[in-house]
Amino acid sequence: MTYKIIGDSCLDLTEGLKKDPHFQVVPLTLQVGQSTVVDDDTFDRTRFIQMMKECPDPPKTACPSPESFKKAYEGPEEAVFVICLSEHLSGSYNSAQVGKQLYEEEHSQESGERKKNILVLSSLSASAGQLNLALYIRDLCEQGLPFEKIVKRATAYRDDMKTYFVLESLDNLRKNGRLSGLQAFFATTLNIKPVMAGDKGVIVKVDQARGISKALQRMCDHAVAAVEDTRDRTLVIAHCNCPDRARQVVQEMEKRGSFKEIVITETAGVATVYANDGGIVIAL
Repeated sequence: MTYKIIGDSCLDLTEGLKKDPHFQVVPLTLQVGQSTVVDDDTFDRTRFIQMMKECPDPPKTACPSPESFKKAYEGPEEAVFVICLSEHLSGSYNSAQVGKQLYEEEHSQESGERKKNILVLSSLSASAGQLNLALYIRDLCEQGLPFEKIVKRATAYRDDMKTYFVLESLDNLRKNGRLSGLQAFFATTLNIKPVMAGDKGVIVKVDQARGISKALQRMCDHAVAAVEDTRDRTLVIAHCNCPDRARQVVQEMEKRGSFKEIVITETAGVATVYANDGGIVIAL
């Protein structure tokens, strides 16, 4: 079975996977003040972080159009797997679903054309979680499993996957009204770092610590405690402008368990909006 894996641009591919023809990204659009940035291969992380720091208004994201997804579904592949940001964070999933309907309506009228199987899946996560799910689906495709079995296994894998993150800066949460000014003040003054997790696609706070290193350790404690056995797990770590911190997380996780594979990647535009400078997202 020939296949393609499509993600919105919160699917933070590694540099190697960006060159893999099996993967394709449909970009979101980012808005900082009066500036608009397309989250594609022209994205400049350093410049964008500076733009966010200088702008008093919260950064915003706009999901791709259904037509953009529909265009991405074109091609000779027999199966297309679409991995989207949690629908609780973005309209990307709904847009991809509408794109699927448009594609199927258009191609159902063409006689003799072989039906293309398309799965649109909300990751119930973001960034590292989307990449983890994409790698799992790729492995199933490479094993030659039929489409229906991949759908079943991928959905179960998604439901069992754990996502955690720690942010260096709470500025974007404050700007977006998700953290009161008083909370932000005390968190900044006391150097309190929250440990956050994804709960069925919704962000929840699970812990906190004073200082980023202790918060990362707490995050690793929660992540390992949440799974029965780490040995059959792939660990994906996405970082925003902090490779040394990502390597620290690898060391902390390896103290706590052994993993089938560990993958480090960098955040593109959408995850940079959420994670901000210095943020870490892990999924296993």
